[in-house]
Amino acid sequence: MQESSWPENSARSELNLDIPPTVLEGYGNLLSNSREGKIFAEPAAGAVNLEAKAELPVALPVPASPLFPQNLYRGRRGKAAIVLSAVWGSTIALHLVSWGPWVVWGLTGLLWVQAFRVVFAVPKPAPAPLSDDTREDWPYVSLLVAAKNEEAVIGRLVKSIGDLDYPIDRYELWAIDDRSTDSTPQVLEQLAKEYPQLKIFRRGENASGGKSGALNQVLPLTRGEFIAVFDADATVTPDLLRRVVPVFDRAEVGAVQVRKAIANAPLNFWTRSQEAEMALDSFFQQQRIAIGGIGELRGNGQFMRRTALESCGGWNEETITDDLDLTLRLHLDSWDIEFLVFPPVAEEGVTNPKALWHQRNRWAEGGYQRYLDYWQLIVRNRMDPGKTWDLFGFWVTQYLLPTVAFPDCLMSILLRRMPIASPLTVMTVTLSVVGMFVGLRRTRKETKFEVKRVFTTLLQTLRGTVYMFHWLLVGVVTARISVRPKRLKWVKTVHQGSDLTIAKS
Repeated sequence: MQESSWPENSARSELNLDIPPTVLEGYGNLLSNSREGKIFAEPAAGAVNLEAKAELPVALPVPASPLFPQNLYRGRRGKAAIVLSAVWGSTIALHLVSWGPWVVWGLTGLLWVQAFRVVFAVPKPAPAPLSDDTREDWPYVSLLVAAKNEEAVIGRLVKSIGDLDYPIDRYELWAIDDRSTDSTPQVLEQLAKEYPQLKIFRRGENASGGKSGALNQVLPLTRGEFIAVFDADATVTPDLLRRVVPVFDRAEVGAVQVRKAIANAPLNFWTRSQEAEMALDSFFQQQRIAIGGIGELRGNGQFMRRTALESCGGWNEETITDDLDLTLRLHLDSWDIEFLVFPPVAEEGVTNPKALWHQRNRWAEGGYQRYLDYWQLIVRNRMDPGKTWDLFGFWVTQYLLPTVAFPDCLMSILLRRMPIASPLTVMTVTLSVVGMFVGLRRTRKETKFEVKRVFTTLLQTLRGTVYMFHWLLVGVVTARISVRPKRLKWVKTVHQGSDLTIAKS
């Protein structure tokens, strides 16, 4: 990393960024650890073009959280090998002892109790949006988007955020150009002339840390009490901020995830199935939170309270899924995560199986990494028992079942009997079908029983259920982590810029 320092009479004051003292408090003289970057804005947007004037060393390090030291992220390959050996060995052993099936049935019974609690929970109602009468008291919000070669979609995102029904002097959009090689920089510079809320940060050649590094680098420059992150292909409705901010009224809420909608869902089988998958995710998010379980961040459309984000040490640059990692960090640090169904944030679904495979491999590996990283804190019950049990239940269905699939099927063939994990599998598939069906009806606001619409929703549920079996291949991830280390890099999904529509609240 190159060393840098704030110059005298720095361009920071010329830009009038007005960084509050609380943002800089605690950073001290850690500038020697900063990474280089540049801020660019056209004069027409009310800022000075710094490309020729000054280079701002803006990557003031986010203070590390003592709860999450760097040694947590060491030895992942060894830990994954131990877990894989234990799971496969236990699966084989349960096939060989007479009481093995009773162990599985006992675990399944306990999880069915939790499943009934989840399914029949009453979701929390969304709070009323901000009233115009309180407009002078609305908090400042900083919106961030990390963009790498996003010329096809970045303009649409900036325009939708530029049209938010929120005072123009109460929010900002930071577009982080991570060394794009297409026309993304030129598109952003043109948009800066039209939207004064837009600030452009261009990362230096030596910048590292992927998306997490990009977000951490800009965080100290942001002014907002709340920080939001969007993907470059996102589209939002004008009332988004007015509806999200009230969800933070409870002091324990550290983050809010907005429901994701697949805007190009009608395109083909893959995008229609992802629409059903997002509805399933929405259902479980609402229900798990309703019983005191874990709400999760999904990257696109996630909002964080600044104090919560900083208490966790910012985004983890040692993970490939910053959102899933931050989810656990927040909960382990005694924060809650809420979920907002309407309005959603629209995004492009991947359109072919190859792109889906690469995306889901990254999701699966990043999600699995967090269990390897934070297992000691989880076992110590840093979260309350309700959250810990909820986390365990979803670890069983999301990761344990796919991992046991191979040895279970192999032993079933050799011993000519049913797979020993069948009860867990039946429970998981049943929950998926129910959750997907109810989730689709909720996201479409279907409250009346109309035979035609119910039948259509049921067909989409069945199609989505077949599609969801691709998660069985997730078991491959555990084996791969055990034998081959993962190189941390920003592997982005290619966005095509197809026409998007977004459901209105």
